[in-house]
Amino acid sequence: MSTEEKNVNVNPEVEELTEEKLSEQRIIRREKLKKLQEAGRNPYIQETWDVTAHSMDIKENFDAMEEQPVSCAGRIMAFRVMGKASFIDIQDKQGRIQCYVRRDEIGEEEYKWFKTYDIGDIVGVEGTVFRTKHGEVSIKVTKVVLLTKSLQVLPDKWSGLKDVDTRYRQRYVDLIVNPEVRGTFYKRAAIIREFKRVLEEDYGFLEVDTPILTTIAGGANARPFSTHHNTLDIDMKLRISNELFLKRCIVGGLDRVYEMGKMFRNEGMDRNHNPEFTSMECYMSYGDMESVIDVTEQVFYHCAMAVNGEPVIHYQGKTFDVTPPWRRIDMTDAVRDITGVDFHKIDDDEEARAAAIAYGMKAEDVAEWTRGKIIAEMFEDYCEDVPGLLDGPVFVVGHPVEISPLAKRDSKDPRITRRFEGYINGWEVCNGFSELNDPIDQYERFAEQQRQLDTGKDDEAHPMDMDFVNALEVGLPPTGGLGIGVDRMIILITDSPSIRDVMLFPTMKPLESEKRKAPVVEEEVVDLSKLDFSKVEIEPLFEEFVDFETFSKSDFRAVKVKSCEAVPKSNKLLKFVLDDGTDTDRVILSGIHPYYEPEELEGKTLVAITNLPPRKMMGIESNGMLLSAIHEEEGEERLNLIMVSPRIPAGAKLY
Repeated sequence: MSTEEKNVNVNPEVEELTEEKLSEQRIIRREKLKKLQEAGRNPYIQETWDVTAHSMDIKENFDAMEEQPVSCAGRIMAFRVMGKASFIDIQDKQGRIQCYVRRDEIGEEEYKWFKTYDIGDIVGVEGTVFRTKHGEVSIKVTKVVLLTKSLQVLPDKWSGLKDVDTRYRQRYVDLIVNPEVRGTFYKRAAIIREFKRVLEEDYGFLEVDTPILTTIAGGANARPFSTHHNTLDIDMKLRISNELFLKRCIVGGLDRVYEMGKMFRNEGMDRNHNPEFTSMECYMSYGDMESVIDVTEQVFYHCAMAVNGEPVIHYQGKTFDVTPPWRRIDMTDAVRDITGVDFHKIDDDEEARAAAIAYGMKAEDVAEWTRGKIIAEMFEDYCEDVPGLLDGPVFVVGHPVEISPLAKRDSKDPRITRRFEGYINGWEVCNGFSELNDPIDQYERFAEQQRQLDTGKDDEAHPMDMDFVNALEVGLPPTGGLGIGVDRMIILITDSPSIRDVMLFPTMKPLESEKRKAPVVEEEVVDLSKLDFSKVEIEPLFEEFVDFETFSKSDFRAVKVKSCEAVPKSNKLLKFVLDDGTDTDRVILSGIHPYYEPEELEGKTLVAITNLPPRKMMGIESNGMLLSAIHEEEGEERLNLIMVSPRIPAGAKLY
């Protein structure tokens, strides 16, 4: 059998190709292309193909379409040559359909060329619909035309974390070989379509567009991306929210407006966060917090129904019934119930600080915090991770004024605002409130936020926006506002593990990047002769001996990283969810974020000490310690996380 014939019969679905074989296959495909072009059969000059039917339409309507002529097009995903006849499976936007190609039907010359086609090539076929002896609905081909020659070899499978990373980078291949991935993005489109329908048809909202490039990144507390406009010679920022522009629309008399679009925040990345994400914000004149709570409940209900046919979200083994109304909890009540500290009985900032310190918060952290700030921080540190509290769906209400610069004060308790945050699976999925429309109050809150920003106390504080204050002085009617994280909503409804699974092209670190401070090395073969350790400084060895019995009490285990994410409001901490060989996930926090990004570490096999007593950091309990190697080089500390072979099973004990 010739090399060419061997290549024809290679099916990536059943044969795993080595890198050497892949290189050989790519060369062969280019040789085939050259022969096609020399014979006047250049596939790249094809401009169109008349598609009259698609795969699933044919299968579902076989009785009506049997023996009827059809014209289809798609990518070859399977190829079975049997002498004078062959079978190919072509994949179009709906799925796959089998095509029966006979030499006697298409002609000897065409059949000769047809046998040189490869898995991945795109073809157009004409023929009639029939059912094979085995009962499979197929197309009996009378004409086949090569529309595009694929010069790459499709992967045989996508498994393992390394492959997952490649899937995100080469989503175009992922979409080809994984039908469930294509299904996710069809569901995403359906969710967004139903989302907009509810807003427009059920509530009468008008869709508008607001600027992405701004001079003031307002509407939320977050770090923006900065750029420079050369023509105007001014610094500009990518929007972190579209709130302030949408409110300007309300001032102008557009009573109900919404925008669904991209936001940009220069922050950490994990399974729930991407620096570029899709958000929806809407504002309704003469509405309030209760009005947009109703919108929230209806949007989630109808989107779940549209995709899953029921109001129950099934996510990673959990179920969440989003049927309205949702449960509500008060932030201050939750802090009281979980910590025992009752801020309802505390009015003074000093007393609040004393209570926080007594509970275990650091004095230096709370030194300048107000009562409201302390409540918010204690809720985040001690309540958010309490099992079941925020499984939801649930609305958290009663947010302090200090953390809600754009929300209206509660008329009964001016220390809090008419604000809510919605949670499902412990994730914040929405944020809304009765909008602040008092220009004097707004100015004062902006001024305080600007002070926090200027003094470096909060680099995510809201900047002053005098034009927005001016808009409020013109007059903003009573207004209810709502923001929903569209990507998180889609993650939940589609049961997707990560935000990257619901974004076609998530943000990724370039493979060629040299900015990585601590390269991830897995079973790398290193030329020791080329390493220069002359500028390395290491700590001196301990002179004091440790007896064997004491040492043997430390339990060193191989652990596999199931997930890794940045800890909010921490510049150093990463939160690891680890498989330690037991049936229970182990959570360990490690201060290595300056050296690694979370996505670099998912799937790696690490070494941990597992029998250290639990330690709480940023309100999260850490159960163990990951081992790293630390040295100094040219006066700078370098850290390398200890990684071992992935062949070592989780829980294996190290001696």
